[in-house]
Amino acid sequence: MVPALSVVLPFNPATAEAAARFANALSGQAQVVLAGEGHVDVTPGPNVHVLSAHGGKGAAIRAALPHVTGAHTVLQDPDAAYSPDSYDALVQPLRDDTADGVFGRRPGMSPEMVAERALGGITRFVTDVALTDPLTGLRAFRTEALRSIQLTSDDDSVDAELVVKMAAQLFRLTEVALPPLQAVPRRPASAHLARLRTLVRYATVRDDADNQHEGYSTLERMDGATHYNQWLGRRFREHMGRRVLEIGAGIGTITRELEGGAEHLVALEVERFYVDRLKNMFRGKPHVRPYLSDVALADWESLKAENLDTIVLSNVLEHIPDDASAVRRFRQILQPDGRVLILVPALPQLFGAIDEAVGHYRRYTPETLRAVLEENGFRVDTLEWMNLVGLPGWFVNSRILRRRAVPKLQLKIYDTLAPLFAQAERQVKLPVGMSLFAVGRAV
Repeated sequence: MVPALSVVLPFNPATAEAAARFANALSGQAQVVLAGEGHVDVTPGPNVHVLSAHGGKGAAIRAALPHVTGAHTVLQDPDAAYSPDSYDALVQPLRDDTADGVFGRRPGMSPEMVAERALGGITRFVTDVALTDPLTGLRAFRTEALRSIQLTSDDDSVDAELVVKMAAQLFRLTEVALPPLQAVPRRPASAHLARLRTLVRYATVRDDADNQHEGYSTLERMDGATHYNQWLGRRFREHMGRRVLEIGAGIGTITRELEGGAEHLVALEVERFYVDRLKNMFRGKPHVRPYLSDVALADWESLKAENLDTIVLSNVLEHIPDDASAVRRFRQILQPDGRVLILVPALPQLFGAIDEAVGHYRRYTPETLRAVLEENGFRVDTLEWMNLVGLPGWFVNSRILRRRAVPKLQLKIYDTLAPLFAQAERQVKLPVGMSLFAVGRAV
C-alpha cells in the first residue's frame, strides 16, 4: 500500500544522524525520502529511499521530489527542534483542500528566532504572503503543487525561492502554530545570508520565472498596475455579454477584471506556465475555465458549443501572425450578433524594443484595425483611441532608450494617475493614443 504522506529530509554530514533518527521513526507511517551528502544509518526499503545529492539543501530537494509518491509532502529540516507529532495539524489544511502549502509557525524569540523573524519580514515584503514564519524548517504541500515549482537554488536559499515562487503562482499558503519546540532551530550564518541574497535578487533583478520568459517581466509589472487594469476592465465590461472567451489570458490580469461580470468565462492561453497560474487564481470559481491551447490549434468546434456571445482580446491580436485568419475563426464560433472586443497597441511609429521583447508582430492604425475586422465578418460599432498620456513614455523607453520592459517606478507613477486619465478620456474624444479599442459585431 502506498502511503498518503511523504516526508522529504534533505541532509548534510552535520545533520545526517538526525535525519536517520527521523527516517527510522517514520518508516512505518509514511514514505520517507532522504537526499544529501554523507552517510545515513538507514536501511532502504519500499517506503524508504536514500539518495545521494551534492550541492546543498536545494539540490537535495530537487533530487528527492521525483521519488515522492504521497499526495501530500512534508518538507522538513532534520533538526531535533521539530517533531513528527506536528504532522497531523500541518497536513490537515491540505486534506481539507483549503491550502496548497502549510508552514509551521515556530514559537519563541530566541536570538536565532529573532534572525528568522527578520528574514521572514523581508520575505513578506518581497512576496506579499501573509505568513508570520515563511522560512520555517517544517512545511507541508500538495505534492502536485510542490512539483510544479521549478526550483533552481542548490543551497539553503531554496527556502526563500520556494516561497517566492509559490506566492507568485498564487498557491494558497497558510500556517499553523507549532507546539513549544524541543530545542531551538539552528542554522549557520551562511544559510541566513544565502536566503537574504536570494530575496534581494528576486526583489530587484530576477522574476519568479528566473527571467526565462522575456515577456513575463512586463506582464508581472502590468499586473501590479491596478488602476490601469481596472480602467481596461470597465471598458470591456461596458460591451461584454455573459458567455465570454478571452483569447490570450496571460497571467490573468484582465481575466480577473472580467470574471465578475460573466456567467461563463473560458480563458484561453498558450503558455502552460501561465495556465497553471490561472488555475490557482480561479480555484473554487467553476464559471472560469482556463484552457491551454494555441489560437491556431484550439478545438473550435468544442468552443462553438459553449454558446459564446463575446470574445475579448486585450493586447493579444498583435501577437497572432495571421490576424485575419484568427478574426475569421472568431466570427465562426460566435452566436448571432455576438461581439469581439479588442484592445491593441497603436501607431507603427512606436514599434520598438518592448514590442520585440513581448512578441508583437505589429502595431495598428485605425484603418488597419477596421480592415481586419470588416474584411473578416464583423461590423465595427466602436473604434476609439485610448491612453494618450502613455504615448511619450512608451516612445522614450522602447524607441529611444531601447528598454525591453516597462520601468517599475514609471509604471507605478502612471498607475497612480490612471483614474484621472480614465476620467479625462471619457469626456474628450482623443485625436491619437498609445492604444486602439474596438467593438466588432458579427454580421
